[in-house]
This record gives sequence, C-alpha cells and structure tokens, in this order.
Amino acid sequence: MNEVELNIGRSQDSALSVNKVVRNTYMLLSMTLFFSAICAVTSMAMQVSQGMGFGLLIGGFVMSFVVRATANSSKGLIAVFAFAGLMGAAIGPTISVYLAVYANGSAIVAQALGGTALIFLSLSGYALTSGKNFNFLGGFIFTGMMVVIVAIIANLFLQIPAFSLAISSAVILLMSGFILFDTSRIVNGGERNYIMATISLYLSIFNIFIHLLHLLGSLTGNRN
Repeated sequence: MNEVELNIGRSQDSALSVNKVVRNTYMLLSMTLFFSAICAVTSMAMQVSQGMGFGLLIGGFVMSFVVRATANSSKGLIAVFAFAGLMGAAIGPTISVYLAVYANGSAIVAQALGGTALIFLSLSGYALTSGKNFNFLGGFIFTGMMVVIVAIIANLFLQIPAFSLAISSAVILLMSGFILFDTSRIVNGGERNYIMATISLYLSIFNIFIHLLHLLGSLTGNRN
C-alpha cells in the first residue's frame, strides 16, 4: 500500500469518526432536551418555589463538572441526564412565574422556545453544512463572557432595566457564537467526545432560552 492509499484510508477513517460524533451528539442532545422538558413540567406541576429552583440550578452547574470529569466513561451518560434533569427542573419555576405574571405568558414561553429552536437549528445547520472552521471565534467569545459576567455582577447592585436587557441581548449573541464554535469543532474533528459536545450545546441552548424569555417578557409582556 503506497502513501497515497494510506492517506486516503486515514481521511476515510477520520470522516467516519466525525460522522459518528455528530450523530451521537445530536441524538444525545435531543434526548437530554426531551428529558429536561419532562422535568420542567414536573417541577411546575409540583409548584417548586423560585428558591428551590435556584438551588436546582446550582446543582445543575455542579453536575456539569461531574459530566466533564466522567465524559470518557459510561458514568458520563448517567451524569449528563442527571445534569439535564436538574437544569430542566430549575427552569420550571421561572416558566411558572411568566405564565402567572403575564396575560400572554403562554405566548411568551412559546415564542422563546420557537426562537431558541430557530437560532440553534439555523446556526448549527450552517456550521454542519458549510464545514467552515469557526475556531477564530474562541478568543472573542471568551472575552465577551468575561465582560458579561462583570456586567451581571454590576447590575445586581445597579438594577437598571435597560442594562439588564442589553446583558440578555449580549448573552444571546455570545451563545450563538458558541453554537457555531462548538459545532465547528465537532465537524472539523476538534471535539471527539460526544458527551462533551452535548453538554456544550445544551448550555448554549439553555442560556438562549432563558434570556429570550427575559427579553420577550420585558418588551412584549402584558401583566395581569
């Protein structure tokens, strides 16, 4: 076998590996999102308080580190569903508040879900089909996240509504960048672990939904 044939064989193996990661990532992502939805509805039915919801959110972020630590073993699959369950249950009380406070609360929630799906499918689909490398976004996204974190901490004291809307807009923009960046890494072989890829995309989707909900509630909500 000559060098050309060896290179072709390696390219084919690499392509098969990437396709497997893509397939497993989107299958697991779909399953975790569905499980989160079930947990969100359950927490709403149980009338979980906002305080308990915040505690579940903290638990979810702690569990995200467990997922990363166990991503190379079968325990990673259990951890990622535990993570998704906690995050879904955490968002239930927030959705309940929107449904109770706003006369058009159900429409706001539906629009946030639809907008999140549209953003994710369009951006991830573009990265998948174009095959472009979006690694250059890494530095920009990291810097942007540091700025947003500082802004969020500052607004805890300032409590400026317009500033809060600007922060939510910035988070949606940054999470959109993360979707392009993470999908590109999967397609171009930079991420070979589908559990790690799943949790990265899940967090982007989660944050986009939360901040779209905030924007829509502030801009179009009709209080009861």
